[in-house]
Amino acid sequence: MKKQFLGLLALLAATLPLHAQEIEKLSWMTGTWTQNKDGETVQESWLGPRSNMMAGVNLTTSPKRATTFEFIRIVTTPSGVSYLASPGGKPPVEFKQKELGDKRVVFENLTHDFPQRVMYWIESDGAMKARIEGTIQGKARGMEWRFEATK
Repeated sequence: MKKQFLGLLALLAATLPLHAQEIEKLSWMTGTWTQNKDGETVQESWLGPRSNMMAGVNLTTSPKRATTFEFIRIVTTPSGVSYLASPGGKPPVEFKQKELGDKRVVFENLTHDFPQRVMYWIESDGAMKARIEGTIQGKARGMEWRFEATK
């Protein structure tokens, strides 16, 4: 039993470096990004990647609505890279990496109510776009943000 356990630990340790290389490809997300639109400010900050993880926070403020926040992580797991979203500090929901391209990433969890997909990419002008999409009561829905790098 002990040999099996040690073998499993060795297998897990061996797979993490492979996926760690993938998370390093997300370094373009690092920094603070802001969208000001219709009196609402959405700010998202990302740290890392370091030690197989990126850590982020999103803060949305508006004089018309209550302030919202979300803790976010992108982590390396034995099965790949995952995006963990904790809106309002709730327990995290996992979205597994589905696509990874040059300055574009898509995470997906088809069993989640909404959203089912989370995407980030860099536009040609340097803006970072973020989009969530999925279905609500059988209808396709989506929300998109256009962030400028905060200097």
